[in-house]
Amino acid sequence: MKKLLIAVLLCVSGSAFANSACDKPKNDFDGLYCLNKVWQEADKELNENYKALASKLDADGKKALKTGQLAWIKSRNNSCSKLEPTAFWVDLDCANKTTIDRSRFLQDRIRECASAGCMNSKL
Repeated sequence: MKKLLIAVLLCVSGSAFANSACDKPKNDFDGLYCLNKVWQEADKELNENYKALASKLDADGKKALKTGQLAWIKSRNNSCSKLEPTAFWVDLDCANKTTIDRSRFLQDRIRECASAGCMNSKL
């Protein structure tokens, strides 16, 4: 059985820790804890935005949204993680930034649906 090791490459940006108890983590594990808190919130917002947008789309739009989301997940995983024979590496800072960017993209599409109508070509 392969031993699974989760390690985080901490390339922490100031934005992830600004104005919080995580502003100056004492060690890598404190940094991991803080980045994980950001990750959980970003992932929650991403899922909420995805559901909100999907509820506004027609069948073709929902299909395009799902296809785009699956492509985004693959891209995020390729960019922010690496599988080795004895370890699995996740760069949580990369995952956070990528997830926040995708969530903003979905928010922009929700705004478009509300103002100019949903444009499936942008999904």
